Amino acid sequence: MSELILREVTKRYGDLEVVKDFSLEVDAGEFIVLVGPSGCGKSTTLRMIAGLEEITRGELIMRGRVVNDVPPKDRDVAMVFQSYALYPHMSVYENMAFGLRLRKLNGSEITRRVQEAARILGITSYLGRKPKALSGGQRQRVAMGRAIVRKPRYFLFDEPLSNLDAKLRGQMRTEIAKLHRRLGATSIYVTHDQVEAMTLADRIVVMKDGVIQQIGRPIELYRKPVNRFVAGFIGSPAMNFLKGTVEEGEVRGEGFQVPVEPLDVAGVTQGQEVILGLRPEAVRVDGTGVGTLEGRVEVREPLGAEAFVYLSVGEQQVVGRFAPDYEAREGDTIVFSVDPAACHVFDPRTESALRRNT
Repeated sequence: MSELILREVTKRYGDLEVVKDFSLEVDAGEFIVLVGPSGCGKSTTLRMIAGLEEITRGELIMRGRVVNDVPPKDRDVAMVFQSYALYPHMSVYENMAFGLRLRKLNGSEITRRVQEAARILGITSYLGRKPKALSGGQRQRVAMGRAIVRKPRYFLFDEPLSNLDAKLRGQMRTEIAKLHRRLGATSIYVTHDQVEAMTLADRIVVMKDGVIQQIGRPIELYRKPVNRFVAGFIGSPAMNFLKGTVEEGEVRGEGFQVPVEPLDVAGVTQGQEVILGLRPEAVRVDGTGVGTLEGRVEVREPLGAEAFVYLSVGEQQVVGRFAPDYEAREGDTIVFSVDPAACHVFDPRTESALRRNT
């Protein structure tokens, strides 16, 4: 039996549904990431799991027991917030020990747990400091330590790295991944950052407007998105989208023609309008691809290990990921091809995938 089950969970505020029929089964020790744009319902879902929001409809099942009406303190969860939520007048030690004192653990056990968590997180030397004397990354470690000392069955993370700079986010992603492997607890992590989702998750749940769009392993979502939203949200830079029509086994449009046979969905007809999806790395200038795309260079971004080149293809824009020594000057016109295995085709009306990379 799954460790955690959400069965058609819905959250409504008045007439507004912010989460709609959310269903998910989580295995013990799994790291699940809920990802999507702001306002998609991911944090609300997390808060329902924690018991901080009531469930309007559906069931939340933990270890075989429906817990819709179980108070947060009895759900065996620990939550790490975006804002750290530390008591400013307490030392790091006192912040980490506070919840254990409320649970009336004896002093020696509290000290043992706090010291163990501090050692794991590398904050032993900060135990006597107040939060105002810590950096953002150190405060986030303290917030995580406060969760660890409780030894919960479930860790819930609500955008914990959003307040950190890019370098610290990278470091803390590594720390969270190591921590998860070490503790083995079931973790649900909310973020709007697809890089965090791709690097941390066993499985990702992509949400939009309160509805699950796709659930799968990171590489599965990257290679086989079910619709245009998932394709555009997962991956950086985002997937290119070109409007065209199906003609003689190709998608053709102004400045391009790319073979896409076979399509996955029956009933695609000649002359049908579609959207061609291309990852930046699918763009080839070495002659190893298929089809042709002709574009004018707008911007070249050298990034050391690679270079992004932004091109105008007719009235549409394409970004390609090239070798760092690839030379392209603004205004140059280049003809390139694409990797056929990395082509995606979407229905412009439903935005569902008509052909997905296999």
